[in-house]
Order: sequence, then structure tokens, then C-alpha cells
Amino acid sequence: MPIYFSDEQPLLERLASRLEESFQIRTRTRNPWFDPEVSYDRARGQYNSTVLLRMLLDDPQSSEGKILGITSVDLFIPVLTYVFGEAQLQGRAATVSIHRLRPEAYGLPSNDALLYRRLETEAVHELGHTYGLVHCNNATCVMRASTYAEDIDLKSPMFCRACLDIVRRRG
Repeated sequence: MPIYFSDEQPLLERLASRLEESFQIRTRTRNPWFDPEVSYDRARGQYNSTVLLRMLLDDPQSSEGKILGITSVDLFIPVLTYVFGEAQLQGRAATVSIHRLRPEAYGLPSNDALLYRRLETEAVHELGHTYGLVHCNNATCVMRASTYAEDIDLKSPMFCRACLDIVRRRG
């Protein structure tokens, strides 16, 4: 059961409905039960997504099911300049940031439809990792790796047949 947090409530409600359909699960939304500022790295001016994942797993209300944290801060892992999200491979927790999904981050005008599509694609992608999926070679599969926002735009928010079969077997 993914749990979301962000200041983007309308986006989250739409996303929750889509994830229920994609993964055949029930979702609920709530604010974080921890202080996300603990993951802030002053030297980088970003938030460590691995630290956020650990905090997501310390949910006092649930110790089972999937957890998805959605944030609007800029995420990183130590070996990369930034990440759109991170997930535990075949684990419970995943996180996605809206920060670099916004067209405004690249000097373009605001576009709510594009922002939602990118968020949907990245949320499904990161949750796919929690089902044990690795990056897929199918150019349009949601599990294709994305280094840049334009890479997200080129792929579908849907699993290819092979990845979908794996999710259904493990779901």
C-alpha cells in the first residue's frame, strides 16, 4: 500500500488512482511521520534519497506492503549528481521527487499535464523496482532507465509484457 507525501495533493490523488489500477493494490495518502530535513546534505544542497528510504521503512503504523514517498525536493545519491527517485530492489520502499520532473526546472513554461505524466512514469518505475524489476531494454517500457527528463518523455508509463508478467507473478 503506497503512502505519499508532498504539497501536491491533487497530483497525488490522481496518481493514487493510477497506481491502484496498475498494481491492483489499495492506496492511502498521509503526511510523513518523520522529519525529511534529516536527509538534507548541506554541502550538496540536496536531499539524500537513501536516507529518505530508510526513514520510510520506519513507519510506526505499518510494517508490510509497499511505501512510496513523493517529495518536491531535489534528491541525490552519493555517486550521482541527482536522481528522479530511488527504490529498494525487491523491497518495500521507493521515493520519487517532483523537483526535476517540472518543466520549469529546465527553463520551460509550467505544464501540469507533462508534470503528471513524468510523475506517473517515475512512480510506476520506482515501484517496479520494489517488485524486483531491473532496468529494461525495451525502449518504451516504463522500466527503461532515465538519466534526463527527456528520457522519461520517450517511454510509456506502462510495463512491457515481460515486465508486467513479473509484477503480476510477484504481486
